[in-house]
Amino acid sequence: MKRIAIAFAFLFPLGLSIIEAQISRLGDGIQYKAEIQGAVGKGDNAPFWFTNNRYGLGTTEMNSGLLRASLLRDVEEDSLRNWRIGYGIDLVGAINYNSNFVLQQLYADFQYKAIRLSVGQKERSLELKNQRLSSGGLTTGINTRPLPQIRLELPDFWIIPRTKNWLALKAHIAYGAYTDNRWQRSFTEGTEFIRTANSFYHSKAGFLRIGNEEKFPVTLTGGIEMSCQFGGEAWNLRDRADHAGAEDFDPHQKLNSGIKSFWHAFIPSGDDVNDGDYSNVEGNHLGSWHLRADFQHKGWGASFYAEHFFEDHSQLAPFLYDWKDMLYGIEVRFPKNPIASAIVYEHLRTTYQSGPVYHDKTTEMPDRIAGVDNYYNHQIYGGWQHAGFAMGNPLLLSPIYNEDGKIIFRDNRVRANHIGIEGQPLSELGYRVLFTHTKSLGTYNTPRINPAKGRYLLIEASYTPHWAEGLSFTASYGQNRGSLLGSSKGGMLSVAYSGWIKKK
Repeated sequence: MKRIAIAFAFLFPLGLSIIEAQISRLGDGIQYKAEIQGAVGKGDNAPFWFTNNRYGLGTTEMNSGLLRASLLRDVEEDSLRNWRIGYGIDLVGAINYNSNFVLQQLYADFQYKAIRLSVGQKERSLELKNQRLSSGGLTTGINTRPLPQIRLELPDFWIIPRTKNWLALKAHIAYGAYTDNRWQRSFTEGTEFIRTANSFYHSKAGFLRIGNEEKFPVTLTGGIEMSCQFGGEAWNLRDRADHAGAEDFDPHQKLNSGIKSFWHAFIPSGDDVNDGDYSNVEGNHLGSWHLRADFQHKGWGASFYAEHFFEDHSQLAPFLYDWKDMLYGIEVRFPKNPIASAIVYEHLRTTYQSGPVYHDKTTEMPDRIAGVDNYYNHQIYGGWQHAGFAMGNPLLLSPIYNEDGKIIFRDNRVRANHIGIEGQPLSELGYRVLFTHTKSLGTYNTPRINPAKGRYLLIEASYTPHWAEGLSFTASYGQNRGSLLGSSKGGMLSVAYSGWIKKK
């Protein structure tokens, strides 16, 4: 007993000193940033690329402004340790946005070797695409404010043991919650359109990379991501059994939110409260197949990628449906030069959607005909959106553009061509240009008699003076043309200052 007491007396202060050392290092490597931004212009809507692919920090209003401040600590500050910890808080005050105050990010990351547990809401990068130049992902993009979630992940490609660096895996599984209750209530106020509250979010993905850049210049990456919105509470529902509303069907429903619903989100199954005789699966399920090929050699780089979108089970399985709806992309990266560092071209098609005919099984006609997928739209949750912004690709125009208060995607059958270019002419001066031409056929249910077109332009220049470390200026010009969003043009100026608190 005496030996135990002596050992405890020795080890206890040692343990306290170790814990204190671990806690004290969390104050190292914190980056702070403050930004002020203002936009002015004239026309029907704010320039498209002023509004979209900004993690939900966009607005359709022509004149707007925001003030942003953040403190972020990346887990890579502990890159030499097995245990790594990161965290962040990011606050925004805004004028002429959805909200005057936004908690944009609040999260903590706990990583042991390659595995990370992330808790909270955090901005996450696009999968397998150039984030600055791409039009965005089809299932998960960078167009909405991040959702609070619990996420277990391999955030970076993990080399599978005994493969001699030829095989690597990246994956995640997450459950979270939507935070746009107030926005949905305000947007649909005075209408009888569908809205929901307190719904949950689930996503999962897995990507396999084949190739060793040290041995061979070509690598191949493929995988799948799937997402689901489920649970919560819904108003103004209709009964699918007769599509007109049965007399005994309550349009206000508390949706399934128990343990089974979380399982049905993970393995698409179950049914919704208004499915009636036409049972499908519980919640709003969708996803994408991904394929990418990369080439690297002596400073040059080239990539080809394709993303195929699917709703529910439609077009999920290869070879059962025609995979006509795709996002194709080509990216070329150049050796260091003063003209351009990278260029991206993308072609998007979503006009097929399994075809224009749909029929559920009946006793008279037992064969089911799959079609009319109606991308991003759902008979309970309205659409694949958060606070009005598409959670996937913004070229399927977000509900935020609807003036009647209906949470729906009215332009989900599109063909688009998109180009992005960026470069660094001088060490202090960089630029980015985006140009998109899109044509919409509306939806199968509400087609446009005459296809609507849109042309969106962004020209952006960034200046980071050597004489003021941490200070940066970004000036942007944006323009819309065509019948989709009307004509408009405007300018945006951002001034930011960043630095380190106790940089290691």
